[in-house]
Amino acid sequence: MADQKKMVEAITSRDVDFAKWYTDIVKKAELADYSSVRGCMVLRPYGYAIWENIQKILDAKFKATGHENVAMPMFIPESLLQKEKDHVEGFAPEVAWVTHGGSEKLNERLCVRPTSETLFCEHYRNIISSYRDLPKLYNQWCSVVRWEKTTRPFLRTTEFWWQEGHTIHETAEEAVEETLRMLEIYAEVLEKHLAIPILKGRKTEKEKFAGARDTYSVEAIMHDGKALQSATSHYFGDDFARAFGITFQGRDNTQQYPFQTSWGMSTRVIGAIIMTHGDDNGLKLPPDVAPIQIVVVPIAQHKEGVLEAARELTARLKQNWRVKLDESDNSAGWKFAEYEMKGVPLRIELGPKDIQEGQCVVVRRDNRQKYFVKLEQLEAELPRIMEEYRQAIYQSACENRAAKTFTATNLEEMAAHADDGYIKAMWCGKLECELAIKEKFGITSRCIPFEQEKISDTCVCCQQPAKDMVVWGKAY
Repeated sequence: MADQKKMVEAITSRDVDFAKWYTDIVKKAELADYSSVRGCMVLRPYGYAIWENIQKILDAKFKATGHENVAMPMFIPESLLQKEKDHVEGFAPEVAWVTHGGSEKLNERLCVRPTSETLFCEHYRNIISSYRDLPKLYNQWCSVVRWEKTTRPFLRTTEFWWQEGHTIHETAEEAVEETLRMLEIYAEVLEKHLAIPILKGRKTEKEKFAGARDTYSVEAIMHDGKALQSATSHYFGDDFARAFGITFQGRDNTQQYPFQTSWGMSTRVIGAIIMTHGDDNGLKLPPDVAPIQIVVVPIAQHKEGVLEAARELTARLKQNWRVKLDESDNSAGWKFAEYEMKGVPLRIELGPKDIQEGQCVVVRRDNRQKYFVKLEQLEAELPRIMEEYRQAIYQSACENRAAKTFTATNLEEMAAHADDGYIKAMWCGKLECELAIKEKFGITSRCIPFEQEKISDTCVCCQQPAKDMVVWGKAY
């Protein structure tokens, strides 16, 4: 157990230094490494495997709702980017520019895509002429570049991986429906597959996406009480279509402008998984995205028949689960700590006594609860145990959110909880009040929740009649 103790001590306690704890897990669980390029990270195999599993889930849901995958160029000509004024102004500080091709200076600067709205608009203008061409439901998997001032692996990096959906529709109603449909998909993935409770709502005018008419988000709260915007969905109206000259012949034979959406989820959700579920022993991965769902650890593997039985058991389980057999010469204690660090949901121990009794020991990552299961019943019992584990980490996250959610009816009450988590408070709808709250407390409006509550009749800031209940908080 000394090896295990040493392994656990290698992680800074999250209650001592949350930022250091987070970085320790990223590096020691081998999710990512730093690159020589400032703000860029190397996604290591284990981290990328988590992203691949998230991709598979999302991609299947996109295709089930009629979306197709495409690939757009990574470079955007400056003249193309400039066509949508609000959009370019919103991204201007974060844009990386290519000025030379080889040793020759380019006649026109190229932007390394921070997002791809303008590229899709150019393409749509070329391929759409009639209402019969609509809708186009496209998605692409790629990386984008945003020149961030401060960076942290997964949460905010200069280059990150994501999917960006871009759709174009005949009517505003269709586009709005699409925007909300995709938000619901993100909410389902986060709650069901990643075991992260979320808050759904609309962004304020100040916080919405550059060039959008409406932005909707799913927000999650981390263990330290900070919020994390986990996915967004945007309704553009016909603003981009007008800026780019995209028209189609309508059913009444008149030229009309189509309506657009975009929506995205990125590798930052891996950061959300770490900070929602992790503990001082390392990761706790949701089963649906864990690269290894079950690790088989032979006990006293030098004894006759143990390794053979462990190999046979692993082969059986691989038919339904992502399973790893660790038959290395490391101690059992080291293996226990290693796979706890990596967040593997279940561990199966199999030793000479277990083999003799026709059983194995199944251990849950979250609470180390042990289940003694007959080998012939293992396939039937594992789904139940795995689901108990998933529900437990989800419930724990819900309890954390409840403990870190507060209400405020005035600035004094808001000040008392500014560093603690979510604050539910009424808002008049004026930008001045939103800016004043940010300046006083360093907190921002996370969203205007779909599920409204009446905390009071007046704005938390100016005490004038309130318009909406807003959830506020500090955010990553």
